[in-house]
Amino acid sequence: MKIITIIGARPQFIKAAPFSDIFRRENEEIIVHTGQHYDTNMSEVFFTELNIPKPDYNLGVGSGSHGLQTGRMIEKIEEIILVEKPDGMLVYGDTNSTLAGALAASKLHIPVFHVEAGLRSYNKLMPEEQNRVLTDHISNLLLCPTLTALNNLKKEGITDGVLNTGDIMYDAVLRNIEISGSRYSNGVWLTELREENEKIPSLREKEYYLATIHRAENTDDHKKLFKIFSAFEKMDKPVVLPIHPRTRKLIDKLDIKLNNVILIKPVGYLMMLYLTANAYMVVTDSGGLQKEAYFLKTPCTTLREQTEWVETLENGWNVLSSIDIDKILKTVKRELECFQHPQLLLFGDGKAAKNICNAILKGGK
Repeated sequence: MKIITIIGARPQFIKAAPFSDIFRRENEEIIVHTGQHYDTNMSEVFFTELNIPKPDYNLGVGSGSHGLQTGRMIEKIEEIILVEKPDGMLVYGDTNSTLAGALAASKLHIPVFHVEAGLRSYNKLMPEEQNRVLTDHISNLLLCPTLTALNNLKKEGITDGVLNTGDIMYDAVLRNIEISGSRYSNGVWLTELREENEKIPSLREKEYYLATIHRAENTDDHKKLFKIFSAFEKMDKPVVLPIHPRTRKLIDKLDIKLNNVILIKPVGYLMMLYLTANAYMVVTDSGGLQKEAYFLKTPCTTLREQTEWVETLENGWNVLSSIDIDKILKTVKRELECFQHPQLLLFGDGKAAKNICNAILKGGK
């Protein structure tokens, strides 16, 4: 069997690694990198660390408006489909790359396989929500990470070709957490951070917050971004924040002096796993990091009104907070009662990649 796989952003690189490892043993996979994330620390390092095969095509689309990005991707992916003549198109998640790959394939009557199907935040102002809903409705095989996602599709009348495979990001965490620990324990993590960044103070494991902020709903609203960083400045522990190049430019425009926030360059997957596993708490507006924190049993505060990963809210492992300084501070200082409750296997058993591979080869049967 021959498929095209579309990837373009950090979470998609992570998800692609365990699947490609299994699928390529007896099948042909053409990897198309759209170039949505193109910075070395946001892209190339993931291919190296996770042993992802080098992309067969790199579209080099780069940044731009949603319409510009998606349109350019569709045009170029269509050309590749006509050359490669695949049996199917595999797309991950909810980015513009996801939608572009699904649309290009669907219009040429190529079956679409959607990994992470069925997720819903029910906030259609989010570009990611629009991308995931549209992709689900033109997919032939909908590969859900959880029972909740499967039931979301059922509510929308989508039942054919729907399977609960488990979460492939859980596979990736299980495959790499020991490697991460071996590489960065005994203070190596702090040494490397100091080699890559200026003015890194003394930090101890479990005595810092790990934060990420990248969603347009937060970064493009000057007042929201100011409130978020004002809260970070008032927290009771240092806030380590790998900064997206785009967000760095926006922070520089804020009239705020950062003393408690430690901005660092984007880090690779293995370092991010180490920082997540050893943080006191994760504070983020990311979807993927909410889950990685949950998998690694690190409490999380999510700076959003909704989450598509509702399972992480069980027993307070993850708590949502609106963008309000007092609310954020109250949420991060909560009693961490989650440690008294064992986690359930809500994201599968770490064999999602194998389940996805089997589902594709069997045509969803």
